[in-house]
Formats: sequence, structure tokens, C-alpha cells
Amino acid sequence: MRLPPFNPYIAVVIGVIAVSTSAVLVKLADGAPAAIIANYRLLFAVIIMAPFIIKNNRHEFRLISKKDWFFSALAGIFLAFHFILWFESLNYTSVASSVVLVTLQPIFAFLGTYIFFKERFSPGAIISMIIALLGSIIISWGDFQISGAAFFGDILALLGAITVTAYFLLGQKVRRRLSLMPYTFVVYGISSITLILYNFILQNPFFGYPANHWWIFLALAVLPTFLGHSLFNWALRWLSTSTISMGIVFEPIGATILAYFILGEQVTWSQWLGGTIVIFGLFLFVVSTSRKSKVTIARKR
Repeated sequence: MRLPPFNPYIAVVIGVIAVSTSAVLVKLADGAPAAIIANYRLLFAVIIMAPFIIKNNRHEFRLISKKDWFFSALAGIFLAFHFILWFESLNYTSVASSVVLVTLQPIFAFLGTYIFFKERFSPGAIISMIIALLGSIIISWGDFQISGAAFFGDILALLGAITVTAYFLLGQKVRRRLSLMPYTFVVYGISSITLILYNFILQNPFFGYPANHWWIFLALAVLPTFLGHSLFNWALRWLSTSTISMGIVFEPIGATILAYFILGEQVTWSQWLGGTIVIFGLFLFVVSTSRKSKVTIARKR
């Protein structure tokens, strides 16, 4: 294998910083409905991808079976609702709480593989899951003491983690038969259509937002979507999935720091304690499941 053009570990660090901007950018688009923000994030991503797909991968679409189209459609729908739930949670709770709870996705993914693929738990995985869930309980309990709205936001974030887990589980088999760019393009396209229909039903306005909001929508498509996850996918050529996953576990730290300096968000004692416990539990979880090939750890943020 030829040497990488630059250090893949640096690429992972840059990717973590990029995905850490997602929640802060959503908060900065204050006044725009969560579903509209999600809509334009994915729609702009599809528009940016389209020329590259047409030039290099259009022949692959003829090879997609009806079954793969069906599972890709379901995956796209779940991805759309993941963004709706997660972005909506940021209207009620802090960046720190929301991102930490959404980061529990690997736990739900492993539970999903246990239910659907009969994957067995190792003792280390069970212990790490208990630790991570304990941390989430501390965060939610602390937020509930602050307000019922913050606790509601925590529930939405957890539902966002569950829906993105469904997105990954549905797309696993399709992803094995289809290369990354065409699969991503199909799923993002279906998610965009789902969100357009959802916004039509709710009668959310598609236009009339300030100029800075449009820059935020574009930034969401470029920074966390492409610069973040594209670098993760590039680094996978030289680094293991578990190494990438360990990097992604630190996303809540990056998001919390950005929220502190950009949004002025303070972090409560329960968020510090619970977040630290969750990150520690997830780190142990990634280490204990690094040899489990069926579990998808990397998240779309």
C-alpha cells in the first residue's frame, strides 16, 4: 500500500473538528425550522455531489436491485427523521447535552445487531454500555432539574440516536454492494425528498430567511457532511474503523468547546459529569467491540 499524501491521523482530527461544528451551526440558524435546516443541508449536499456522480458513477445506478432501492429508501427516510429530531432537540437543550446523547448511537447500533443479526455481547461491551447509559441518565436528570423543556430536548436527541442507528443498519448490506458516493447520493436524495414533503405538510416556509442563514445551510452541507465524513472515509484506507470511531467519540468535546466560545453556552455540573462518563463508556465500548465487523460505529453528523 502506498504512503498517504499526508498524515491520516491529522485528517481524523480535522474531521472531528468539522463534524463538531454541526450543532453550533444549527443553533446559529435560529428562527429556521429544524426540518428546513435539515432539508437544505441534504439538498445542498446532493447538488454539490451531482456533477461528480454524473461524471464518474452514473453507470452504477443501473446495477441497483429493487431490494436495494427499497432499503436505501428506508435508510433515507430514517436519516431525514434523525436530522429532524436532532436539530429540533437543539431548540430545547444545550449543544453539550444534545451531542453527547446523539453520540450514544454506537450503543443502539450494537443492540440492533444483537436483535437482527444475533451478535453476542462481550463482557467489556456490556460494562461499557452500562457506563455510557449511566452518564446519559445523569445528563437527563440534571437537565430535568433545570426545566422540562431541556429534558424534552434530551429525549429528542436520544430518538435522533435511535433513528440514525436504523439508517446505518438498513444501509449496511446495500453499502457492501454499492460504492460510497452513489449510495450516499441515493440516500441523501431520498432524505431530501422526504424532508421537502415533510415541510410541505407542516407548511414550513422554504424561503424568506436572512442571507446568513443560507450561508449556514451551505456550511452544514460542506463542513460536517463533506469535510468531516469525507475525511473519515479517506482515512479508513490507512486506519482501522475502531481508530476512526475513537476519534468520533470526541465530537461532543469539540462541539461543547465551540458552543462555549461561539454561543456562550455554559456547561452544568451534570453535563460535565454525565458527558465525561458517556465519553469514557463509549471509548471503552469502541475498544471492546473493535473486532466486531458487523457493528457500524461511524456516525453521519
